[in-house]
Amino acid sequence: MRLVKLLLPVWAAALCLTPLHGAHADNGEKLFVERCAMCHGADAKGSGPLAGKSNPPTPDLTTPAFKKRLADYPGVIVSSVILRPNGDLIPKTLKENGYRVPPHAWTVKDFRDLNDYMNDLIHRSK
Repeated sequence: MRLVKLLLPVWAAALCLTPLHGAHADNGEKLFVERCAMCHGADAKGSGPLAGKSNPPTPDLTTPAFKKRLADYPGVIVSSVILRPNGDLIPKTLKENGYRVPPHAWTVKDFRDLNDYMNDLIHRSK
């Protein structure tokens, strides 16, 4: 029993960092398409229909610099963009261009799924 208590935090951490597949990947893709692709594009290269309308410009998420940030700070980028300090989950660009994103009650699973999907998408890009 003592060994289980000692290993439980290690197991929990490993579970959090393990890439997810199947339904988890589908959820991550759905979230990206609904909430990110209008600016970042389906390819994450900053090529979405609203990309040129944002200030600052929509970044290309497939650059080596961004890939490094994603690796150095896993999950932080996704959660920091979504959970803005002012509580606004929809960037100003979307509002100014009449793009309405339905409210979403974010879960830890959603953050993980979106982060995993973005990692896979970004690292597959050329």
